[in-house]
Amino acid sequence: MQKIILGIFLLLVFSTACKKKIGPVQTPVNDSAYLITKTIANDSLSVDVVIDKPKGTSFDVLMVFHGTVTYDSLILEAAYNTLDGFKRILDRKDMMIVSVAYPEENLLFGDNVKHAEAALLWVKNKAAAELGLQINKVFLAGHSQGGYVVTRLNTLQETNGVIANAPGPLNLVFRCQLEEEGKIANGVVCNLLKTKYGTTTVNPEAYQARSLLKFTNSYKSDILFVQGLDDSPIQMTSWPLFKQKVTDCTDCKKVQVYEVAGFGHQSLFENADAKVEFNRFIAER
Repeated sequence: MQKIILGIFLLLVFSTACKKKIGPVQTPVNDSAYLITKTIANDSLSVDVVIDKPKGTSFDVLMVFHGTVTYDSLILEAAYNTLDGFKRILDRKDMMIVSVAYPEENLLFGDNVKHAEAALLWVKNKAAAELGLQINKVFLAGHSQGGYVVTRLNTLQETNGVIANAPGPLNLVFRCQLEEEGKIANGVVCNLLKTKYGTTTVNPEAYQARSLLKFTNSYKSDILFVQGLDDSPIQMTSWPLFKQKVTDCTDCKKVQVYEVAGFGHQSLFENADAKVEFNRFIAER
């Protein structure tokens, strides 16, 4: 039971593990390097992004997506921290990083994918003109719920490649049943789903429809999944089935799975070999 609770805690705190002062919104200047926040819009949706631009005017872009923080008062800080986390493991210094502060509060799990897609479409279609630069290749990377988001985006939009570290929740039926049975503390995600759909016993299909196990085919771009094998039981109970489904996919682009023995939820950021795989995946595309 303690290990399950620890796993839930780690799932929630990655993005706030380190503190960083949030910078002001600025107007980009010529080819100089800068770190700014910007509210972007695509169609009727807007979302804040953090842009870390090196010196120059032509870039490949790495878009990164934070893990669960629950409250929208924390998502901009989470976006900065996630940018820092991926920047530390990225070998290339010539890529522009765009970290998406996608919302969570008062949204049913998975509904924020549309906000993430709006940010991606902005990068692909509008960022060059608005920032006065050239966008070349676009890669997606996410941790935990961010890994869930980029995996789902890969069923919607084509990019140059996607990396998902410990993506989840894989199985919301299993996770929310633990809460209903009093085996773990109640959380916001399952409470909102229960209010909308009833319990997992009454309406399991609604929970299954939002679980990552339902999004294991039709990947439009190559994808790398990284998973620490010492992750929480909530993740690892469903991981073997998820791994089988994505590797058996017949209508996906190339799927790679890299498992890390002896490491947990943050394996991509802690294991040297996982970092190598991350950079090799990008370099080969």
